[in-house]
Amino acid sequence: DSSPDGTADLIRKLQKRYNNVLLLTRKRKSGLGTAITDGFKVFISLKNPPKYIITMDADYSHNPQEIIKLIAPVRQGCDLVVGSRYRNGGGTIGWGISRFAISKIANFITKLRIDSGISDYTSGMRCYSTKLVKGIINDLHSQTYEIQIETIRQANVRGYKIKDVPITFVNRKKGKSKLSINEIRDFITYIFNLNRKY
Repeated sequence: DSSPDGTADLIRKLQKRYNNVLLLTRKRKSGLGTAITDGFKVFISLKNPPKYIITMDADYSHNPQEIIKLIAPVRQGCDLVVGSRYRNGGGTIGWGISRFAISKIANFITKLRIDSGISDYTSGMRCYSTKLVKGIINDLHSQTYEIQIETIRQANVRGYKIKDVPITFVNRKKGKSKLSINEIRDFITYIFNLNRKY
């Protein structure tokens, strides 16, 4: 998302070594929601699009070794697999009480409005089938973090198969969270308005 942290420069170096690394840069920071949606559009527009699309944090809060746990159910016919911090076997490391409480409350309220049978609606570590992405892409309008809930809602109302698997989220050891007060406010407002909007 046009981050100034040097990620793009690192990817350019990797592109010199690997011919299957793509880099999408944008003119300005426009929010997680549009970053994910733009990424989806790039992948599904490829001449040979991938079968699966993974989203995850790039600061090692999400463990790349757990990707295989997300891909396995999609290979068996699931359309969206969410890495859950709250399913048995999952968890968080390094979170304070307030952040844990906010996350649990947000998930509880969301579950009351969208019961898709999963335990974690706000996790960013996921595996999407390309079939699902093509089916919901035109109805994704979230600008920021509410994209995590919107993708699940759109998949759920269309009858796609959704599942979660346990993962461990490790709080970043360096840097600061990019989540602003305004984004937190908008995210909470989005959750409370779900019934009215849909």
